[in-house]
Amino acid sequence: MIPCGEKKNIGGGFNKVIKEHRPFILESFYYADADTERLIPYYGDFLLDSGAFTFITDKSIAHNWDEYVERYADFIKKNKVKKYFELDIDAVVGYKKVLEYRRRLEKQVGWPCIPVWHKSRGIEEYKKHCQEYSYVGIGGYVIKELTPEDYNAFPAMIDYAHKYDCKVHCLGYTKLSNLAKHHFDSVDSTAWTTGNRFGYVYYFNGKTMKKRDAPQGARLADSRKVALHNYTEWIKFQKWAEAHL
Repeated sequence: MIPCGEKKNIGGGFNKVIKEHRPFILESFYYADADTERLIPYYGDFLLDSGAFTFITDKSIAHNWDEYVERYADFIKKNKVKKYFELDIDAVVGYKKVLEYRRRLEKQVGWPCIPVWHKSRGIEEYKKHCQEYSYVGIGGYVIKELTPEDYNAFPAMIDYAHKYDCKVHCLGYTKLSNLAKHHFDSVDSTAWTTGNRFGYVYYFNGKTMKKRDAPQGARLADSRKVALHNYTEWIKFQKWAEAHL
């Protein structure tokens, strides 16, 4: 999945690429707007994240959780988003409150969410997610809640989910070299956005993503053009990964 929080950095060319290639997209509700709603029908697949990661990483953001759940549910129902993540704000309000918000969210929306397992919930809770839901997320990768040692458990966790016909999504998973080892059903990464920030371009070499650094001392002449190029190359990798990984 390609997160689209920085779609405004690309400009008008973004819409053309979306309609032509129909990429698989993950969007954060925190950044969702009218443009998001307009483009949803053109995506090949669409997952909506609650935006919880933003709250966890930036504690200065003021929020009313009850009101946020209401707005999140309204957006999901209005746009018929079938794959949406719960508010996995365990680290902020505790898991008991997360369960309360999950029940309220599903009741208001009318169909199940994607629960996001965190290490603090324990492996038995992960198994329960897999038995009760058709899709489960694994969180904590980006914020290093999960350690490299924990990654060794991924294959067994994925196999357990598949035993119950449950798919697994790893949030913020950017280790491309391990995709063939960890057979997640889907992952998302914001890596495509780094090129226009740090001055290099990505390209798909037929099997994975590579990058070319900008010449020393050179500056980007058109960051939007670079962003659009990088986005398009990552879509090529996405299509290849769907068929081969």
